[in-house]
Amino acid sequence: MDENKNNAPDTAQNESIQFEETFDENEMTMDAAKEVEQPLAGAEEAVDNASAALQAEIEKLQAEIAGFDDKYLRLQADYQNFRKRTSKDVAAARGYAVSDTVTPFLQVFDYFNMAMKAAEQTDNVASLVQGMNMIQAQFSKALEELNVVPFDAVGKKFDPAIHEAVATEPSDSVPEGTVIRQWNCGYKLGDQLLRPARVVVSGGKDAAESKEK
Repeated sequence: MDENKNNAPDTAQNESIQFEETFDENEMTMDAAKEVEQPLAGAEEAVDNASAALQAEIEKLQAEIAGFDDKYLRLQADYQNFRKRTSKDVAAARGYAVSDTVTPFLQVFDYFNMAMKAAEQTDNVASLVQGMNMIQAQFSKALEELNVVPFDAVGKKFDPAIHEAVATEPSDSVPEGTVIRQWNCGYKLGDQLLRPARVVVSGGKDAAESKEK
């Protein structure tokens, strides 16, 4: 019995020591947990900030895309309007070109109709010739107003750029490669060739001699 009494303080002291050790261990565990929690909290905050920044960037890009879509639709509408205006301008220009081309020949056509009626009502050849001369003069004037210039090729060196050879004939007097005569004169609009002169080209004296033999 006495031994139990003597051992009681020791037991209490041991329990107190064990409690203190357990408490210290718990404190150390809590401190370690706090040390772990602090970086985790910082990481979560960084993730939240990055997520918010990413969401803001996404919203910004979506707004820019919407703006691009609006600009694209506006450009498409402007392009369609431009095509319509261009089509109208081309049609108008074509109409003006036809008008400018036809108008000078209307008077020529009037003279031609007058000559046809005169031919039906008279046998006066001189009068008919006079009418034809008037038509020719008016026709030449109409071409001149359009800057269309006829050119002759007779006596010129054959040039495939402006002449079209329809035949070759031997000649004692005309050098080989020279135009002897033309079937149709050529026409130019400024420097642009409208129609080549259709010509007969000399084959030269040798060709003439060969033909005689």
